[in-house]
Formats: sequence, structure tokens, C-alpha cells
Amino acid sequence: MQAPDFLIFARWIVPVEPHGAVLEDHALAVSGDTISGLLPRLEAEARWPDARRIDRPNHILMPGLVNAHTHAGMTLLRGYADDLPLQKWLQEHIWPAESQHMSEDFVRAGTELAIIEMLRSGTTCFADMYFFQDIAIEAALRRRIRIVVGLTMIDFPTPWAANREESRRKNGNLYRRYSEQAGVAFAIAPHAPYSVDDEGLQWCAKWSEERSLPIHIHVHETASEVAESLKRYQRRPLERLDKLGLVNGRLMAVHATQLEPEEIALLGERESAVAHCPRSNLKLASGFCPVQALREAGVTVALGTDSAASNNNLDMLAEMRTAALLAKGVSGNAEAATAAEALEMATLSGARALGLDGEIGSIRAGKSADIVAVDLSPANTQPVFDPLSQLAYACNASQVSDVWVRGERLLSNGLLELKDEDDILERAQAWGAKIGRRKQASAKRAETP
Repeated sequence: MQAPDFLIFARWIVPVEPHGAVLEDHALAVSGDTISGLLPRLEAEARWPDARRIDRPNHILMPGLVNAHTHAGMTLLRGYADDLPLQKWLQEHIWPAESQHMSEDFVRAGTELAIIEMLRSGTTCFADMYFFQDIAIEAALRRRIRIVVGLTMIDFPTPWAANREESRRKNGNLYRRYSEQAGVAFAIAPHAPYSVDDEGLQWCAKWSEERSLPIHIHVHETASEVAESLKRYQRRPLERLDKLGLVNGRLMAVHATQLEPEEIALLGERESAVAHCPRSNLKLASGFCPVQALREAGVTVALGTDSAASNNNLDMLAEMRTAALLAKGVSGNAEAATAAEALEMATLSGARALGLDGEIGSIRAGKSADIVAVDLSPANTQPVFDPLSQLAYACNASQVSDVWVRGERLLSNGLLELKDEDDILERAQAWGAKIGRRKQASAKRAETP
């Protein structure tokens, strides 16, 4: 075997495949953008004594985290409207704010801010559902993070597209332009059953089948969504999606907090996936995703943060911990969502839900070198009896020391390899001031008799 470009030596390597494995005193070999080997430390040192090495003696080395559901451009609305139920939050605050402010510059600033936060907390791939996605792609390519672009469909006009025909045309152009671009993948992204009609959903199902693309859609997020569907269509949302051809092995149902046993069984039979967003669901009081029941039914359960406007951060380590704890409380089973299972949900399961598990999600020779190092030496993760336990229940984002995407080091000893991080933060602050002034003015007008 030819000498690798570099070797990473870590105290523990958690490959995710095989499940629950923890390798001690091993080395990871990287050649170009690919993992080329995983072997014991002494063997690696003997085989390649002159190879460039990176030593992380107190660290876990693991696959990059996969954020299976977010709206990166909305990061500029972090904290804009808190402590509200979903529909009031959307209809009275978020959608009006987006109608006032959404633009290419808004999406660029929000997405770049999101990317900084995600890289610093160990996310190497994110699935984005928003508007002006060409801007999001360019931001991701500049920052070298992996993106799964949602080709968004929604029935009402937005600053991005005046109607369905314009959104289809823009999505088609976007797919043709970037479908061969390394680091960019796609999903069909109808917003939700309540915001896309039958004809639009059928079109999405057809596009997904023709191009073998995942379907990324909010489903059964709240009890009111289900009630509205029963009133309007005489069917629950998942049943309606099934009738329209969307419930299959390409479906990634986001949230899924309102599921009956037969619906869980259906998702398992069809080999569908669920993107679980525990902290957003908790904050909006949307309900509880039945993670343990879904996993037992054979459903792939991935993790997402949702937007920073409803979370209020993009920290997948925190999402992992909440998912593990919540699954135990919801199921009444302390053995539900173990530390190893929580990590799998945040890595390999996310990759599988997005159709990328052949490329990312685990540390295995031949896969992309999307890798994260987490320092376990701080007081909050000492002593270490079980590194997986510390990762799932005790770590925080500040302990992410290094991040590689496709073999390129983007975070090194806690320092981002970005020349314009300060500029990105300044632009975000400027947008915050602008949005805040508009919000205050609107509030004053509302108070005027």
C-alpha cells in the first residue's frame, strides 16, 4: 500500500461501522480525499515511518456529523420569535419577516454564519431546505462543507419564486448546473403536505423516482397539521403522501411527532427514513418523535437541528444528547437510544437517509475523509470509562478540535481555516441590526391606536 498523505493518531477511533466499536491506539490513513486505511498505531508507524502525522492523544476520532434537516439561511432569525407554538411562530412572525427581508444577500449571510457554527461543532454535511439555493451552494463550496440541497417546492409566492412554475424552472436549472459538482448532492424538498397540493406532490414523486433523489419533507410535525389534513383531505398526511406515491425508500419524513402504530409500521415496511429534530420539537411543543418504536420497526432515524430560528443553535452534539435522553423518557426504557445508537443517528443514519452512506457516515477504507476529532481531556469529560458515553452525554461543541471534509482540514486545533470569519460575523451583526429595527418599527405601528 502506498504511503498516505497523512496519518491521524488518536486515543480512540469510533468508526460507527461496526456498530458500537471503539478502537484504542489506532491510526487513520488519509490519501487525497479518501480514507485509505485504519490500523493499529504500531503497525502504522512501522509501515510508514516518514509519513506526516497528526497526534491527538486525548481525543476521539469519529465520522463527521450529518445534519439531516436545517434551513441555513434562517440563521439570521435566531431568537427573532421564541416561546410560541409552530403555526403562530410561522404565520405571525417568521413568514412575515422572511417576506420583508429574504434576498440573495440575506441567504448568503445566514448560510455563511450557519456554516461557521456547524463546522465548529463537528458537522461536515448538512441537508438544507430553503430558498435561493444557488447562493447556499456557492457558500458551501467556498467554505468546503458538504451540502445536500433541497429543491424546494411550496405553493405560495416567495421572494425566490412567484409561483410553482418558476420554482420548477429554477430547481431544474440548479440541478443541471451542480449535479456533477463534488460535495453537492440533491433532494426533492416539498415543504410540507399542508403547503403543497396533490399535483405538486405528484410532480415531486415523479422527479424523485426519475433521478433517484431523496424526498425531504416536513411530515406530521404537529397535531394541528394532522387535524387540518383530516378536515381538508379526509386523510392523515402520511396516508395522503402514500396515495400520491411518496412513501418509499427515498422518503425522509422530517419531525414525525404524530405517528400511529400502523404509520410506524408503514414507514418500516417501505424502508423510509425519519429526520428527528428533538430540540426544535421540544421548544415549539410540537410533540415527541417515537424514536425507539421507529427503530424497532426498521425505520432509519437520522438527526437534524432544524433552523437556528427554532432551536436556537446548530449543534449536533447537543442534538445527539437530547435525542438519546428524550427517547428514554418517551419510551419509558432506559436502554433506548444508547450512546452508540445516538452517534449512529447523527452520522451513518443521516448519510443513509440522504442516499450518501456509500460515501460518508462511517470511518471505513474507501469512504470520503470526512472526519472529526473531539478532545476528551477537559474536566467535564473526565474520567473516561466509556468514550462513547462521554461523547453522547457529556461533550460540548467547544471540544471539537479538528474537522476534515474530503481530506481537507477546515478546523485545526480549534481554529477555522477561514480568512474572512470576522467579515461573516460583521455581516450577520449588520443584518441583525437591520431586522431588529424593522421589528421594532412594526411593533410600534401595531401599538398605535
